[in-house]
Amino acid sequence: MLQQPFSSAFPYQIPYFFASSKSIRFFFRLFIIAIVVSTCFINTAIGQSFSTDKKLTAELQSYLKKFHGQAGIYVYSFQQHKQVAIAADTVFPTASMVKVPILIALMDKIKAGELQYHQTFTYYDSLAYPGVDILASFKNGEKIELSKLILLMLSLSDNTASLWLQAIAGGGTRINNLMDSLGFTQTRVNSRTPGREAIRLQYGWGQTTPYEMAMILKRIASGTLLGQPYDDKMLRLLSRNYWDEEALSQIPANVFVASKNGAVDASRSEVLYVNGKKGSYVFCLCTNHNTDQSWETNNEAWALSRNISKLLWEYYH
Repeated sequence: MLQQPFSSAFPYQIPYFFASSKSIRFFFRLFIIAIVVSTCFINTAIGQSFSTDKKLTAELQSYLKKFHGQAGIYVYSFQQHKQVAIAADTVFPTASMVKVPILIALMDKIKAGELQYHQTFTYYDSLAYPGVDILASFKNGEKIELSKLILLMLSLSDNTASLWLQAIAGGGTRINNLMDSLGFTQTRVNSRTPGREAIRLQYGWGQTTPYEMAMILKRIASGTLLGQPYDDKMLRLLSRNYWDEEALSQIPANVFVASKNGAVDASRSEVLYVNGKKGSYVFCLCTNHNTDQSWETNNEAWALSRNISKLLWEYYH
């Protein structure tokens, strides 16, 4: 009878070499050592053993101390395997950065075969969200592909498209469960999510920490979030940001950057993966309770974002 590949059945006869007690003890010790070594490797891989860049930490702290509001940042260098974490586990509003978890949930459904990237949907006036969104100007009954809805959500931060996509992705509860399964316990969708009405009043549409949002982009860039080709597709989609006058403006135009930003009156935040020639890095800067709630270019939080982005680019290059 032909033997099946990867069969779990043991051979009928155990070779003499493995039968002795000394051999059994030897291989048991090797097994224990292998477990310890692999555990250390896994801890490093998920960011539990990164050393702190003390010099960069001091420089960034000097910026954040001057800020009139609450600020937190997480930075990770792919080449140096060093990090900066300042209030990085503090929960902040996501504003439009919440569209990254929505994207992940959509791509997860595409991976499962429950959605198709070029699938056609029908727009209805009832989906319109107040504002100046492009999608809200569509005619009732007009057709649009899922791929173009994602483009509107990520590139233009179109809220009508984003709220529709949140529903298409399975809703806030499903997105939150997915985030939890991926190891992100603080990144949540609050808006239109049953049971999260009270916390929505505190954080708005979504919430995250600088560490978690940076790690989401790190894992997408590394191809270890949903796997390939889904992570590569998300990385490309996140590289087409229309809102490029803050942190993005400080990085040369010929450098690949994947990013998403979010802004409401009292909170401005950005997350970027920068693939520079001399070094790749990811960082997430979050702010909240901002004193300056203006919408001019010189807004304090936006100026902070530009200054930190410039500092990081020059530091790694």
